[in-house]
Amino acid sequence: MTRLNVEVLAADAVEPITSAGHAQLGIAVLAGIAVIVLLITKFKLHAFLSLTIGSLALGAFAGAPLDKVITSFTTGLGTTVAGVGVLIALGAILGKMLADSGGADQIVDTILAKASGRTMPWAMVLIASVIGLPLFFEVGVVLLIPVVLMVAKRGNYSLMRIGIPALAGLSVMHGLVPPHPGPLVAIDAVKANLGVTLALGVLVAIPTVIIAGPLFSRYAARWVDVPAPDRMIPQRATEELEKRPGFGPTLATILLPVVLMLSKALVDIVVDDPANLTQRVFDVIGSPLIALLAAVLVGIFTLLRPAGFGKERLTPLVEKGLAPIAGILLIVGAGGGFKQTLIDTGVGQMILDISKDWSIPALLLAWLIAVGIRLATGSATVATVSAAGLVAPLAADMSTTHTALLVLAIGAGSLFFSHVNDAGFWLVKEYFGLNVGQTIKTWSVMETIISVVAGGLVLLLSLII
Repeated sequence: MTRLNVEVLAADAVEPITSAGHAQLGIAVLAGIAVIVLLITKFKLHAFLSLTIGSLALGAFAGAPLDKVITSFTTGLGTTVAGVGVLIALGAILGKMLADSGGADQIVDTILAKASGRTMPWAMVLIASVIGLPLFFEVGVVLLIPVVLMVAKRGNYSLMRIGIPALAGLSVMHGLVPPHPGPLVAIDAVKANLGVTLALGVLVAIPTVIIAGPLFSRYAARWVDVPAPDRMIPQRATEELEKRPGFGPTLATILLPVVLMLSKALVDIVVDDPANLTQRVFDVIGSPLIALLAAVLVGIFTLLRPAGFGKERLTPLVEKGLAPIAGILLIVGAGGGFKQTLIDTGVGQMILDISKDWSIPALLLAWLIAVGIRLATGSATVATVSAAGLVAPLAADMSTTHTALLVLAIGAGSLFFSHVNDAGFWLVKEYFGLNVGQTIKTWSVMETIISVVAGGLVLLLSLII
């Protein structure tokens, strides 16, 4: 099966760039991660700068020549951005088209029109999961929060009963399902098959989001019974639009890249002959680049034109869609540089050597590493890219399905217990008008449930497939 074709080793870094022993490398890893954590949490430095400095610190503590460390970092940054940068950009453009055209609101309004009473939490988790496929978590929150607050206010629903399912849907998509940045970077790092990872990610996501969303929201509503804050109900993005795209075309556009990538994975499994014309065709149209590009091009006709957007509005829309992802691309790229530094200093091989004597499963080890970095840095993306770099050597002898499960284990661990060092924590707190304690009882517990349930399902699947 084809995989993301990104070279991960620098030409002169096949052998470790340091001859340090396991003890020194272990200290170097801890020191490098400690530098990143302190810079992010204590000194409030941007994650891009923190990862860059942490990579240099890691190499220095490992005793590697500085010029080799710089080469490793820049090589890792370049190859990571080359592998996932265009996909993140296309996803951002599609998300912007969906939001500005009114397509997202059309999905929301159509589903809510058919929901009432007990079905409303399930409708919210469905909306968030569908909208969350092409949107980054923060964008999805900003887009859906007005809907959550208005539904809770007008329908006299508990805010947590409506809000938790929406947040769960967005968070699960963000952590487990490509083309979100975290899963894409992990797929790139461990050389997983994107189609298989997507299929297994959706399989794990469905029960996870049900448990962490509609089911947990019953308890969250009892623990924290607060009304929707009037001051936080902003104007919806498309209230001033005279027309917007239909429900069917909008949903088809959102799901198009998913269908194309899953079709490729299915054909790869059924045909399994690289010379077969059918497989070659699906290898092209089901590649993430072509799948997302196709959705963007189709969206021009299914989203923008029905909303009355002329040709002159396309370029400004793309520019606005790309602007917010500059920081994300830099963080992802620096995370790739940190990962490459870990590999080239011999840390990956060290973990491989040490873990051979452990009875702990590789998937559980990946989950635990991601949990530790998530708790320390607060960033799910930083946790994903760092953990992927550490455990990448473990994937060398894994089957295609187990390599995909390794990606999902990392993604699940990266969502564990969001707290005060996570920007998402404060975003939820302010929008919902909660205090810190209430945010921990609801949002933080929900994130932990997602992480534990998804991690457990990944381990269970590893025993079956």
